[in-house]
Amino acid sequence: MTVTGMEHFTILTTELDQTVAFYREHLGLEPGWRPAFPFPGAWLYCNGRAVLHVVAGRELPDPPSGVIDHMAFAAAGLGETVRRLDAAEIAYDLRRLPGNGPWQLFFFDPNGARVELDFAKEEAAP
Repeated sequence: MTVTGMEHFTILTTELDQTVAFYREHLGLEPGWRPAFPFPGAWLYCNGRAVLHVVAGRELPDPPSGVIDHMAFAAAGLGETVRRLDAAEIAYDLRRLPGNGPWQLFFFDPNGARVELDFAKEEAAP
């Protein structure tokens, strides 16, 4: 057996609507079809693929970040993304990999999950 790709991340939340709104507004993910599970939640899609599962109605671990350090997404539009985060007063850490490499933008979702967005090195600094 070999791994052939990443299917999705799952995060827990006590605020389902707020979490879905956050990922729609700041990452451009869209809610879509989800099986009729007996617990609340949402599946968020990117390019037709459910990449983030949000589960509500369960107790959050303490600390909420648990053993997963962060989730990373390929992204485009660094300047606009930074402007949206600034407008929403969301703190972030923008880094450039050494040697004029790609950009990495880190911030936290409303549940304390750390998100990384990776932008091409050709994108202009915000």
